[in-house]
Amino acid sequence: MAKALRMDPNDMKELFENGMQSLRMNYYPPCPQPEQVLGFKPHSDGSILTILLQINEMDGLQIKKDGKWFAVKPLPDALIVNVGDVLEIFSNGTYRSIEHRAL
Repeated sequence: MAKALRMDPNDMKELFENGMQSLRMNYYPPCPQPEQVLGFKPHSDGSILTILLQINEMDGLQIKKDGKWFAVKPLPDALIVNVGDVLEIFSNGTYRSIEHRAL
């Protein structure tokens, strides 16, 4: 990542040495009454990276591009990596934190 951002690897390492790490695991089973699902309001992640594994065929994740919402189709055994706000700042906008929502 440091190379892609044209940073000295030691500078990148220093950014994370005393940082906080967290892991959150959520499971959203298919709702038997989908018309009653509330979901999450649109947001961007305040972290560096979010790694998401969609384990069913539900199109619950959407991203916003050019003012329109698009479903992220689940792919078997694939990970979705969302760039967070912190990485957008570190990269001076090279990597963009995208607005998304869960339905």
